[in-house]
Order: sequence, then C-alpha cells, then structure tokens
Amino acid sequence: MTKDEFIKKIEERNPELNRELIIRAFDYGQKIYGDKKRLSGQTLLDHCCEIALALSEIKLGTVVVAAGILHEAIEKINITHQELKKEFGEEIVSLVEGVTNVGKVEHKGAARSIENLRKLFLATAKDIRVVIIKLVNRFHSLKTIGVFDKQKQKRLASETLEIYAPIAYRLGMRKISGDLEDLAFPIVYPKEYEWLISQVRDEYEEREKYLKKITAMVEKALKKADIFPIEIHSRAKRYFSLYRKLQRYDMDLNKIYDLVALRIIVKNIDDCYGAMGVIHKLWKPLPGRIKDYIALPKPNGYRSLHTTVFCPDGKITEFQIKTSEMYHEAEYGIAAHWYYSEQKGLKAYIKRLLTKPPEKELKWISDLQKWQKEYPPGSGEFFQLLKIDFFKDRIFILTPKGDVIDLPEGATPLDFAYHIHTSIGHRCLGAKIDGKMVSLDQPLANGQMVEILTKKEEKPSQDWLRIAKTSVAKSKIKEWFRKSKTEEALKAEEAKPEFKETKQKLPIVKIPAPPEVEIKGETKIMTFFAKCCNPKPSDKIQGYITLNRGVSVHKAECQNIKKIKNTERLIPVSWKSQQRPE
Repeated sequence: MTKDEFIKKIEERNPELNRELIIRAFDYGQKIYGDKKRLSGQTLLDHCCEIALALSEIKLGTVVVAAGILHEAIEKINITHQELKKEFGEEIVSLVEGVTNVGKVEHKGAARSIENLRKLFLATAKDIRVVIIKLVNRFHSLKTIGVFDKQKQKRLASETLEIYAPIAYRLGMRKISGDLEDLAFPIVYPKEYEWLISQVRDEYEEREKYLKKITAMVEKALKKADIFPIEIHSRAKRYFSLYRKLQRYDMDLNKIYDLVALRIIVKNIDDCYGAMGVIHKLWKPLPGRIKDYIALPKPNGYRSLHTTVFCPDGKITEFQIKTSEMYHEAEYGIAAHWYYSEQKGLKAYIKRLLTKPPEKELKWISDLQKWQKEYPPGSGEFFQLLKIDFFKDRIFILTPKGDVIDLPEGATPLDFAYHIHTSIGHRCLGAKIDGKMVSLDQPLANGQMVEILTKKEEKPSQDWLRIAKTSVAKSKIKEWFRKSKTEEALKAEEAKPEFKETKQKLPIVKIPAPPEVEIKGETKIMTFFAKCCNPKPSDKIQGYITLNRGVSVHKAECQNIKKIKNTERLIPVSWKSQQRPE
C-alpha cells in the first residue's frame, strides 16, 4: 500500500484526523518495518496500515490511529521506549507499549490464556484504547489464521470466542464482536458451521427480497406521519449469534423472527416512538415482543426500540428503530461516546475519557479489578468463574424502586439479593418476581422486577452455594461461614470444662467422666457420650478421637460413625466390668 493510497483511505473514513501526524507515523513505519513480512506473506507495514484504517473508521482519534501504525515497533523491530517517545511523545508510546505487553506472554496452553487475561484486564483498567487496538489486531490476525497449524488455529479461535469477542460486546462494540465471532466460528465448530450455512443460505436471500417489498410500504406510511427516516436497511443476523440462539430454540429456524430484521434510522428519539406507532398501525405486533431499550438500555449501553409484527403473507418480522447516534453506539460502543462527545465540543471531558473508562458504561471493569483479588488469575477457578460473571450474556433486573441491576444470564434471585447488599443477601428469606412468589433458585429473565423478602437474622444456608451462580454471591456466602465457624470455635473453647489428668501407668485407664467406659492401650484421654445416639450400657459402642475434646463414645450402629471416612480416628472402647452384648 503506497502512502497516497493509505492517506486517501484514511481521509475517506475520518477526515477530521490530523493528516500531518498520520503521514509522519506512516513515514516512520515505512522506515523501520522496511520489507519485513508476517507469516502470511503480508508486509508488516501493510498489516499495521490495515489496523490503522480500522481504527480510523471507529473514530478513536489521531493518536490511536498513529499508535495502530506503530504498534509492532517495539515487539517486532525492538525500537526503544526513548526513541519512540522522542519521535511521537509519551501518549503514543504508552499505547504501543500497552499493546506489546498484552500480547507478550511466555506461557503456553491454559496458563498462557490466563496470563493473557490478566494483562488484558490490567491494560483495560489503565487505558481502554489499548484493548480496542488489541481487538482490531485480533480481527485482522484471524483473517490470515490459515498460516498456523490446526492446533494453534483452534487455540486462537477458541480464545477469541471465549475472551475477545465477549470483551468487545461488553464494550458495546457489536460490529467487531460479531466480526470476531464469525471468523472464529468455522474453526472452533466446523461441522456446526457447515450445517448452519446449508440451512440459512436460501432463507437469508428470501428474507432480503421480502424486506425490500416491505420497505416501500414503511417509507410511505412514515411520510404520511411526517417522519422522514435517514435510512432504512435490512440487517441479517450474524451466523454465530444465530447458532447460539438456535440452541435455545431446539435448532428450529422457524422460531427465529430476527433472521433478517428491518432497521429504521431516524433523526431523534421522538421519531423513534413515532415510527413504532406507525409500524403498529400497519401491522399487528406480536405479544411480548416489544422491547424498549431506549428507556431501559442494555447493560453494555445498547439503545433501540425493537418490535416484532405480523407482516403481509403472515411473515413475522422484527423492526429495530434508533437514531444515528444510537446506531453508531451499537456498532462501535464506547468509541462512539468519545466521537459524539468530541462533536459537542467537550474537550476536557474527552481528555479525561481517553485515559479513564467512564464509570457508568464500564463499571464492570472496576468490579473485575476487585474480583480478581479473591480469585488469583493463575487458578482454573478464576477462568471458569470469569466466563460466568463477566463474559456470559448480560441481563438487567429491576428493583421495586426502578433501579437497574446488571447480572449474568442464568443468575437467580439470591444473586440479585447479594448484588443489592451483603446484608440483604444474608437475610434473604424469599423472593417475588413481578409480584409472584418464586424459589430462590429460579433463573431470572431480562427486564423482570425482583423484590427480596428478608428476615431479621443474618443466617445463610449451605445450600445457597449451590443456588448462587455469581462469584459475588458465592464469595459473600463463603465469607459468612468462615467468620461463623471462627466465632463458634472461640465460643466452644471458652465453654470447655476444666478437668484434671490422671497419672495412672496402667494400660487400662479409668476416665473420670464417664467412669464406666474404658479405652484399652491409651492413657490420659477424656471421654464423653455423643448426643447424636446417646449410648447406654446395653449397646455396642465405638470411640472416635475428636480434635479438641478427647474421645466421643457412640453406638456402634450410629449413622454418624458409619459415615466417617477417616477410620484412623476410630478407637475401640468398652463398658467397664461387663462384656459387650453379643
């Protein structure tokens, strides 16, 4: 790619960039990369220019685009921090070093993935632009993944589906999230991909033709209502997204109503609601399928109106209605927030935003930082819980006051209670969903209103560890039991009765309490009768060495004795001056 070609493409995507700095970065990249090539045969300069072009389309600003051109300078060319700083300043160097550090992992296999994650999250907390560059870089690497052996292809693609695509989605960057998933899908699930393509190829084409007919009817009806849309176009559902949805509907394609949806882009929010009214006058809406993500946005910030209606010929069709700003937010997520804020002239806000993620949209990042302290990144438990708490599909649940709680899909009322407050979780007695009593293990659904019923005393149940799905709830329950056991042990220690040890040297020792039990071969051991079975002189008995209170005496057939796995702590005991009953 020549410099003129590159600059022309950059300006087509984002004419507001600082042309002089971009040219300077290109010239420097051309100088240091030379003819060096990647495994795919593509030159390193062309690869870096592709990354820069993608970043310019996202509209993250000149500094990020320049960093995209130079992001291989340290790792592949060994340019020093000082040299790069002298040429381009601290901010660009910081971004380049951040991208380098995220990918610089010595471990292999699962350990590599976990260490990659730790570095990725540290970079996210420090400067979210590093992660966005990394996401774009991963997308372009997947396009040439065929140069690697099958095992490495599978590892990179699996890592993409499990980590990188979910991160992009949580950042609200639906376009790049979908791109990553669709590139990784056929590598991780080749048979499933082939089956899906064979099922939907013709269906997609048929739907596209059908929606072109409907578009003219919609435009005419909107014009009568004095609503003039900026754009109306169809949107085909992504392959991997469709596959996951089919899994929830018994792989029945007839149950998928948004296979190809009609997207209406309007000028403002009033036109969004007005357009929905027009659609409902034209065609009857499907009950329960009207979703207002403008009044109640999704946890990742997605805003839109969705409605599903019975169109001509009985075709059930989904409509998505949003403003231009909502559309760009849906495509580019948090990056769109920067772009629109800059358009409004909020320079100071932009400067703060570029180095620190906005709290409202990215609270999950700070939650993740706290959460990692309890589950060290090196553990397998860390990776499994991470996929549930942070990368599973998100749902929003309402409190009775209308506050929104963001939870992973599959969360229960118990998880909801602990996310509200630890004390509410500990005192949880029951729950109501939309006014109806439910069990604590009932999975929650998007948009439900949950009320937690509480008791005065804080007393979780051990069963709650099975019911709770989130690490937040599990960790708080475990912490309560740890503290509770410590307090009980201290109270038991204080309540122990004092006793004097006997100094007999006989092999059979008389125990002062109770005096009628003998322990052969042992001396100076205190005994007591177990309350679970209350043995009497007519019963066969068995002793059990406790940790702090001597030997507990049980009936031989006691169920608690039979459950004991550590038989080394069982000891023979007998009644004094009488034979054990046969």
